Amino acid sequence: MKTYLIIGASSGIGKTLAEKLSSQGHKVIATYFEHQTENKKNLEYHHFDVNDSGGIDFLPEFLDGLVYCPGTINLKPFGRLQADDYLNDYKLQVVGFVNILNKALPALKKSKSGSVLTFSTVAVQSGFPFHAQVSATKGALEGLTRALAAELAPAIRVNAIAPSVTDTPLASKLLNSDQKKEANAERHPLKRIGSADDIASMAAFLLSDEATWITGQIHHIDGGISSIKN
Repeated sequence: MKTYLIIGASSGIGKTLAEKLSSQGHKVIATYFEHQTENKKNLEYHHFDVNDSGGIDFLPEFLDGLVYCPGTINLKPFGRLQADDYLNDYKLQVVGFVNILNKALPALKKSKSGSVLTFSTVAVQSGFPFHAQVSATKGALEGLTRALAAELAPAIRVNAIAPSVTDTPLASKLLNSDQKKEANAERHPLKRIGSADDIASMAAFLLSDEATWITGQIHHIDGGISSIKN
């Protein structure tokens, strides 16, 4: 049995991953911000604001894995974006991750196979209109992922997953009608949008001992949209 900390696990991919790992018998410590979530077997939730740089009283002394899920999808024309838009996203998705990783590192270093996982987006390397804000922040996170993988090897592996649009509450504005879902599905070579389970399954694999020779990678789980033209 391993022990995992999942930041931002009250909905979507984070929640699906927390439930998947706990059902496999692992101990999962998870956090929520707005939506209080009930504890389950092997799964305990704590309220946590990633923008609060204070102490974390629920951080265990030993960790096998850290997963950082908080993110936003703010799609606007470049001309409508202000500097604070970028700074707010950067604070949430990069600075928040840095703060929690700094606090979790001592516990992760006690594991024989420590693993850290972040989430990017297919838009960073593919380039989509109206994605300047999200691509800038997630691009920084991808660079940080690779740098940390180099610095923390061989003790701790660091990877990221870059999904395409996934049917989660975070993407609800993009998928709030059957027409939008069909249009988004048609853009992908596999002709469907992703599910939270598609992404959580890859996340669980990257955290597991089956992935102990994988680090510093940005894994595109995206229905083929980043590499196939159809």
